[in-house]
Amino acid sequence: MFTGIIEEVGMVLNITKSKKITVLRISCNKILEDISLGDSIAVNGVCLTVKSYNSHYFEADIMNETISKTNLNTLKIGNNVNLERALKVGDRLGGHIVSGHIDGTGTIKGLENDGDSIWTTVEASEDIMKYIIYKGSIALDGVSLTVAYVDDNNFKVSIVPHTQLETILLKKKPGDIVNIECDQIGKYIEKLLNKDEKFKINSSISLDTLKKYGYA
Repeated sequence: MFTGIIEEVGMVLNITKSKKITVLRISCNKILEDISLGDSIAVNGVCLTVKSYNSHYFEADIMNETISKTNLNTLKIGNNVNLERALKVGDRLGGHIVSGHIDGTGTIKGLENDGDSIWTTVEASEDIMKYIIYKGSIALDGVSLTVAYVDDNNFKVSIVPHTQLETILLKKKPGDIVNIECDQIGKYIEKLLNKDEKFKINSSISLDTLKKYGYA
């Protein structure tokens, strides 16, 4: 599990592709302080497993499914990436609970200055938008953010100065693709309300009940 608080911006040193797998080599510093084989590291919000490392970089395998569903397929040598180590039990949860399992991608439609902050508009598919709520949490390229506006096809987040400096979000431009992980709570609620008899439970809880008490 992760928090969406980026620890470091790394750089892609090498990408080795084959039919079965892609190996990503990333240079970094802070991430390597207590790294071990098998550790989970979120790269642009995607949970990857450390397969090898030295004092300058680590390598991770990327499955074809991950390549097809995330923006890791757009990476090139020299690109920067957001990095976060897995959450330790007892650490402060400064962002929100992030699994590192990407729900899909969105497209940046616009960037707008608002004092020191930057409004970022992202367009996403219906499958993504159904989980996005006003003032809810969302992770973009692994960065924990708060949804400040939402309609049928787009949502907006505000990028504060610290996030501008410590992540790659402002390196993005309109047309660029971002990884999206929606808040898990909405997906659990959907599962509980699933009408499929296989998952149906006897309960007085309904969508109207959840809305009444502020859970949906």
